[in-house]
Amino acid sequence: MNMIRKLFISLLVILLVGVFLATGCVQQSQPKGWSGGIVANGTLFLGSTEGKLVAIDVSSHNRLWSDVPLETSKPAATFGCAVTPAGVAIYGTPAVSGDLVYIGGYNGKLYAVNISNGKREWQYPLAEREYLQPIAGGPVVTQGKVYFGCANGKVYTLDANSGAKEWEFETGDKIWTTPAIHNDTLYIGSFDKKLYAIEAAEGKKRWEFETEGAIVCPPLVYNNTVYFGSFDRYFYAVDTTDGSLRWRSEIEAGSWFWAKPIIYNNMVYAPCLDNKVYILSADSGHEAVDAIDLGSSIASSPVLVDGTIIIGTEEGKVYALDTKTNKSRPLPAELKGKIYAPLFASERVVYVHTQEPDTLYALNAQTGATLWSLPLSSK
Repeated sequence: MNMIRKLFISLLVILLVGVFLATGCVQQSQPKGWSGGIVANGTLFLGSTEGKLVAIDVSSHNRLWSDVPLETSKPAATFGCAVTPAGVAIYGTPAVSGDLVYIGGYNGKLYAVNISNGKREWQYPLAEREYLQPIAGGPVVTQGKVYFGCANGKVYTLDANSGAKEWEFETGDKIWTTPAIHNDTLYIGSFDKKLYAIEAAEGKKRWEFETEGAIVCPPLVYNNTVYFGSFDRYFYAVDTTDGSLRWRSEIEAGSWFWAKPIIYNNMVYAPCLDNKVYILSADSGHEAVDAIDLGSSIASSPVLVDGTIIIGTEEGKVYALDTKTNKSRPLPAELKGKIYAPLFASERVVYVHTQEPDTLYALNAQTGATLWSLPLSSK
């Protein structure tokens, strides 16, 4: 947990001096990111800690094309500040739609890359030397639009083909999370302690719900309810129609909720930075069983495969939680590096992106055996 808190403080310091991104006066060390991944049409996409979009053929485990750096030219320096080139940290999971893969960078740019050849089709802001504040969450693409949040507290909606802005919505503080889209509504949390429901078409606020802490946990919509955790150490269920509280967890966790929850068989599985997975009734919020302590912070969002929840902990261990018995067991995968990135799965293979070393592991979802691994660093 101490490592997570240190990372959080480090990120916060960088965000507080984010105004200097606009002036080109960036001299502090850059974060490295911990991107999740997605598999689409036999290709796996994720961001490396070098700030590059990586495309891997899941059959051959080879690169589909050369890794694409998010930044090929550095911002102009002003006020006498020398700007050194650096990799762009990627924290959000890429999104795929049609012929494009979309990915956000901590440099304040969203990129659209052609899947077939790795060519950057467009970037937002469209001007070469114009930047937003850091983008820490991933984009969501649906019905020809791209949605994402930014550390300037705004939600942006772009045309998915051209990158032209359609609308923006302003919250009261930084946004570090990935939005959720359900039907015609976008849901997203902010450091202003609020969860927002926004019309996806026009960007008008439907409602807001306030907690007592910042919201970084990605929201999850299930049965007309949006579920999410807060930095106030409680977990919430809110009615999607009017934003009224359905329940707040009776138990107060030992730390922040960061990772995205999973709901299965009407049970909420909520990982926490206090090393525990809380198992709550989706209807009432009551604890179904005692929380499962995995001995290390859980910042990585888990993944569900055939009724089993696969969970990665900060110290680099992977566990399988049986949803029938609500018992966990360690998997035999021998991984090197810490796990902060969300896990993801396809065809009963679970993918784990570790840091230091920057490596992608493919695990058998049932046995936990390592099927293959691939270094992502070009060094």
